[in-house]
Amino acid sequence: MEKNTTLSKPVGFLIAGFQSLQHVDYYFIFLVFVYLGTLIANFLLMSVIWLSHSLHTPKYLAVFNLSFADVCISTALIPKCIDHFLLGSKFVLYDSCLTQMFFFHYFYCVESLSLVVMAYERFVSICFPLRSSSINTNTRMMYIIFVSWVFILAYLIVLMVFLTKLSFCTLDPIIQSYFCDHGPLYRIACSDNTPNRTIGITYTVVFIFVPLVVIALSYMCIIAALLKIVSAEGRWKAFKTCTAHIILVVIFYIPVFVTYILAWIKTTIDTDLRILNTSLAACLPPLLNPIIYTLKTEEVMEQIKQLLRKQNVKPLK
Repeated sequence: MEKNTTLSKPVGFLIAGFQSLQHVDYYFIFLVFVYLGTLIANFLLMSVIWLSHSLHTPKYLAVFNLSFADVCISTALIPKCIDHFLLGSKFVLYDSCLTQMFFFHYFYCVESLSLVVMAYERFVSICFPLRSSSINTNTRMMYIIFVSWVFILAYLIVLMVFLTKLSFCTLDPIIQSYFCDHGPLYRIACSDNTPNRTIGITYTVVFIFVPLVVIALSYMCIIAALLKIVSAEGRWKAFKTCTAHIILVVIFYIPVFVTYILAWIKTTIDTDLRILNTSLAACLPPLLNPIIYTLKTEEVMEQIKQLLRKQNVKPLK
């Protein structure tokens, strides 16, 4: 009887990508412009924060952290997509595949927890206005950000270690996704993938659902605090400082939340539709975040105007 050959480590993987979507090349050309816009917008925002001493506050440390994560997510994802689907190189070596997966998921988690950190900052500022400067210092914010990075690193190391224990039945297994994603990869393994499935579910709960719940609870407290403000103008002025963050939360979590809910209730989703949704959900927030935060935040706009004015001032001869 002929037996299947099981390989503990294949040479690499084939990235399937879209199955029947028409004019797919145009979509990835669109992603090229998304990537360039992401780099420009985020480096502009980070530069403004870096150069403006008045923005060296806990709030903008969190914004800088989010912006840095945006650049890293896009860099881990979009250039490889361009290589696979515009340049036709759909084969990716085993180590390269796991490297891309690590960096994408690492900075995706950083972005998710960054939104939680920003919600915490708004919660402290609005619910404890008289003590916010002593509660939330730059040092404390940097410590919170550092701890979140270390926590994510520890989790991702565990995830990667269990992935390396999987065995595959062919030299070049096909990943039904647009990049080296965790779920589509462990599902094609020949060996028992129960630990990987458990880690994947835990990942979703810890880095998607729990942050969303924490953010929702923080805003419930914020709304309760706002209702205690006597004047409507005062309430609106305080709430206005939260609008940019609320928009970022909606843009980041809702598409992913819907996708995971549909998957958990075992609703059949067309492969192309799933890839389109998840790719847009991963690529658009890093572009939109700095644009929305810049346009919706008066402090950032004011600092941009001041920096431009300084550039226009000519030295006296």
